[in-house]
Amino acid sequence: MAWVLLGIAGLCEIGFTTAMKYADGFTRLWPTLLFAVLYIASAWFLAQAVKTLPLGTAYAVWTGIGAVGTALIGIALFGDPATLPRLFFLTLIVVGIVGLKLVSN
Repeated sequence: MAWVLLGIAGLCEIGFTTAMKYADGFTRLWPTLLFAVLYIASAWFLAQAVKTLPLGTAYAVWTGIGAVGTALIGIALFGDPATLPRLFFLTLIVVGIVGLKLVSN
Protein backbone atom coordinates (compact mmCIF):
# COMPACT_ATOMS: atom_id res chain seq x y z
CA MET A 1 0.00 0.00 0.00
CA ALA A 2 2.89 2.37 0.70
CA TRP A 3 3.98 2.20 -2.93
CA VAL A 4 0.46 3.14 -4.07
CA LEU A 5 0.47 6.11 -1.69
CA LEU A 6 3.88 7.10 -3.02
CA GLY A 7 2.58 6.91 -6.59
CA ILE A 8 -0.35 9.15 -5.67
CA ALA A 9 2.08 11.57 -4.01
CA GLY A 10 4.11 11.66 -7.23
CA LEU A 11 1.01 12.31 -9.34
CA CYS A 12 0.03 15.13 -7.00
CA GLU A 13 3.52 16.56 -7.44
CA ILE A 14 3.05 16.57 -11.21
CA GLY A 15 -0.28 18.28 -10.65
CA PHE A 16 1.02 20.98 -8.35
CA THR A 17 3.95 21.85 -10.60
CA THR A 18 1.60 22.11 -13.57
CA ALA A 19 -0.80 24.25 -11.56
CA MET A 20 2.15 26.43 -10.54
CA LYS A 21 2.86 27.14 -14.21
CA TYR A 22 -0.78 28.08 -14.81
CA ALA A 23 -0.81 30.21 -11.63
CA ASP A 24 1.56 32.63 -13.39
CA GLY A 25 3.65 33.54 -10.36
CA PHE A 26 0.64 32.98 -8.07
CA THR A 27 -1.24 35.86 -9.68
CA ARG A 28 -4.20 33.70 -10.80
CA LEU A 29 -6.53 32.56 -8.02
CA TRP A 30 -7.83 29.15 -9.14
CA PRO A 31 -4.55 27.69 -10.34
CA THR A 32 -2.92 28.99 -7.15
CA LEU A 33 -5.56 27.29 -5.00
CA LEU A 34 -5.17 24.08 -7.00
CA PHE A 35 -1.41 24.30 -6.48
CA ALA A 36 -1.88 24.64 -2.71
CA VAL A 37 -4.31 21.72 -2.46
CA LEU A 38 -2.13 19.41 -4.55
CA TYR A 39 1.03 20.51 -2.73
CA ILE A 40 -0.49 19.62 0.64
CA ALA A 41 -1.93 16.36 -0.75
CA SER A 42 1.44 15.39 -2.21
CA ALA A 43 3.22 16.01 1.09
CA TRP A 44 0.53 14.11 3.01
CA PHE A 45 0.70 11.05 0.74
CA LEU A 46 4.50 11.12 0.89
CA ALA A 47 4.36 11.31 4.69
CA GLN A 48 2.10 8.27 4.77
CA ALA A 49 4.40 6.33 2.45
CA VAL A 50 7.50 7.02 4.56
CA LYS A 51 5.84 5.40 7.55
CA THR A 52 6.72 2.12 5.83
CA LEU A 53 9.25 2.83 3.09
CA PRO A 54 12.82 4.00 3.67
CA LEU A 55 12.92 7.81 3.59
CA GLY A 56 15.67 8.08 0.97
CA THR A 57 13.99 5.61 -1.36
CA ALA A 58 10.58 7.22 -1.01
CA TYR A 59 11.94 10.71 -1.55
CA ALA A 60 13.99 9.68 -4.60
CA VAL A 61 11.00 7.93 -6.18
CA TRP A 62 8.68 10.86 -5.36
CA THR A 63 10.99 13.41 -6.91
CA GLY A 64 11.68 11.11 -9.88
CA ILE A 65 7.98 10.67 -10.63
CA GLY A 66 7.49 14.41 -10.31
CA ALA A 67 10.50 15.29 -12.45
CA VAL A 68 9.68 12.91 -15.29
CA GLY A 69 5.96 13.63 -15.22
CA THR A 70 6.47 17.38 -15.10
CA ALA A 71 8.99 17.24 -17.93
CA LEU A 72 6.51 15.27 -20.06
CA ILE A 73 3.74 17.76 -19.24
CA GLY A 74 6.12 20.54 -20.24
CA ILE A 75 6.73 18.85 -23.57
CA ALA A 76 3.04 18.10 -24.18
CA LEU A 77 1.49 21.37 -23.00
CA PHE A 78 4.14 24.08 -22.96
CA GLY A 79 6.35 23.34 -25.94
CA ASP A 80 9.40 22.33 -23.92
CA PRO A 81 12.05 20.67 -26.10
CA ALA A 82 11.79 16.92 -26.64
CA THR A 83 15.34 16.35 -27.79
CA LEU A 84 16.83 12.89 -27.88
CA PRO A 85 19.37 13.60 -25.12
CA ARG A 86 16.65 15.03 -22.87
CA LEU A 87 14.40 12.00 -23.40
CA PHE A 88 17.37 9.69 -22.81
CA PHE A 89 18.12 11.25 -19.43
CA LEU A 90 14.45 11.22 -18.45
CA THR A 91 14.50 7.51 -19.29
CA LEU A 92 17.46 7.09 -16.95
CA ILE A 93 15.38 8.61 -14.15
CA VAL A 94 12.60 6.10 -14.88
CA VAL A 95 15.16 3.28 -14.79
CA GLY A 96 16.32 4.58 -11.41
CA ILE A 97 12.75 4.65 -10.08
CA VAL A 98 12.12 1.09 -11.24
CA GLY A 99 15.47 -0.01 -9.83
CA LEU A 100 14.70 1.47 -6.42
CA LYS A 101 11.34 -0.29 -6.41
CA LEU A 102 12.95 -3.61 -7.31
CA VAL A 103 15.57 -3.46 -4.57
CA SER A 104 13.22 -2.13 -1.84
CA ASN A 105 10.85 -4.03 0.37
